[in-house]
Amino acid sequence: MRGSQPGCILVGVPERISEVAALLAEVLTPRAPLTVIVDGGDPGAAAHFAARLAAAFPPSARAWNIDAVLGLIGPGGGGSGSALNVLEPATDQILVYLRGGPRNRFIAGDGERRAQVVIDHRDPDWPVIRHVHPSLADPDRWYLSESRAFFTARAANWDVKFGDDLPAYAEAVQQAGVRPGDVVLDVGCGTGRALPALAGAAGPTGRVIGLDFTPGMLAEAARAGRDSAATLVVADARRLPVADATADVIFAAGLVNHLPDPVAGLAELARVTRAGGRLAIFHPVGRAALAARHGRTLRPDEPLGETRLTPLLAASGWVPTSYEDGTDRFLALATRL
Repeated sequence: MRGSQPGCILVGVPERISEVAALLAEVLTPRAPLTVIVDGGDPGAAAHFAARLAAAFPPSARAWNIDAVLGLIGPGGGGSGSALNVLEPATDQILVYLRGGPRNRFIAGDGERRAQVVIDHRDPDWPVIRHVHPSLADPDRWYLSESRAFFTARAANWDVKFGDDLPAYAEAVQQAGVRPGDVVLDVGCGTGRALPALAGAAGPTGRVIGLDFTPGMLAEAARAGRDSAATLVVADARRLPVADATADVIFAAGLVNHLPDPVAGLAELARVTRAGGRLAIFHPVGRAALAARHGRTLRPDEPLGETRLTPLLAASGWVPTSYEDGTDRFLALATRL
């Protein structure tokens, strides 16, 4: 299905779609002429997004082809497979995958892994870029603004949706080994669900700092009264405004799998941690359950897979001490060298 050519005007397109299309066009235009293949999302979403992306390119990029390929038959047969499961990446192609849409629309495959660009498209009016291959653009060009867009849209309902996991946070804090008097950083703290438990463990002589790059998330933490348990700071986990060897404990819930460069991110956490300090990487749901929730297949090469996380930690200044990936939670502990 051929997308609209550059210069086409679509009436009533939400501003967020225009922002994403403009950013991608800015990143991709210097590589023209190439073919962009868009797939995934709800029925018709790929065609709509392809048309939007085509319209964002400047006249000088008219040599581009912007295609939406829907419903190719995958190698397993018997079902509608993502085009990206069967197309082999080529030097003259950019593969764009829209994550979201009806579950099981596509047979299982490697479409998302093969794509150079992945866009969260669960809300078609609020698409968010979640991955751009480093060969196309440095993460500094898109990661912070797009990640903030992703979490800002979810901040107000975050505790409503996930409020029943506070006991799991408290138990994880206990196992993280926070002691009275410790300096604790909750990096990527979100709405601060771990902060009261961390403050309770550190006691009146300790200090807890909650850091997150989304102001809306910290606003929700303050609205819930969690600013009484910790100092809240707007900060990018990749460049923490914290001196070297400051923290006794780093608590990181739902952080590492969102970092564009896990080794660099873990190294930054190591930088701000004193020798012998502790790191707790936590999620209140196990990896398999989380993957099923999002309708995707769990892969062993993901950053939190044990065979991948162990060398990532070792390469960034940590010694892994325990790893648990059960049905109800994920918890990996490490010690700073």
